[in-house]
Amino acid sequence: MKLYYCDTLNPRKVCALARYLDLPIDFVHIDLKSGEHRRPEFLALNPNGKLPVLQDGDKILWESDAIMCHLAGLAKSDLWPQDERQIEVLRWLFWDANHFSRHGGTLYFENLVKPNLGIGTPDEAVVAQAATFFRNFAAVLDGHLKGRDFVVGNRLSVADFALAACLAYGEGAKLPLAPFKEIERWYAGIAALPAWQAPYGPAAAA
Repeated sequence: MKLYYCDTLNPRKVCALARYLDLPIDFVHIDLKSGEHRRPEFLALNPNGKLPVLQDGDKILWESDAIMCHLAGLAKSDLWPQDERQIEVLRWLFWDANHFSRHGGTLYFENLVKPNLGIGTPDEAVVAQAATFFRNFAAVLDGHLKGRDFVVGNRLSVADFALAACLAYGEGAKLPLAPFKEIERWYAGIAALPAWQAPYGPAAAA
């Protein structure tokens, strides 16, 4: 298997999960600055020009949450549960994509990506709006995490990897996390995982 990635928000969570599962994967780095993700050979893998992408034999899979579920299934891991918890994991994956990481991702893009890629400065109006939405949804997650070590069934799942993704860049993205002590406590547990600390395997030739 090959996992095409770059050091950005969504690829990071997939790489960390792959490392956690210790699957036999070649990590293939794609250089965004040089435009590798817009070249025909990459667009043949993902016409969206986005990362990550998993190549598993003849199967080409994109969308980070789908890749995580697929990898956990291959490993027969409880991170993608096959019982009544599965619908709860799906609920939090959808919630994250539409709310928590959506607005956290906007702050990540405005405060980190733009300056690092030299494509502009943060749009203050966009940042202010995203920060407001992020605080609103962070309050929901913070309340849910009271008395819990993990998001679903008090067991680690792909939902934890998904929700933690933007938090890995919290300081640089200027995420307004200070009031949310339950998120801070929960994320400390995720951040302590060796796979989360060093998510990227040795790059392989594409």
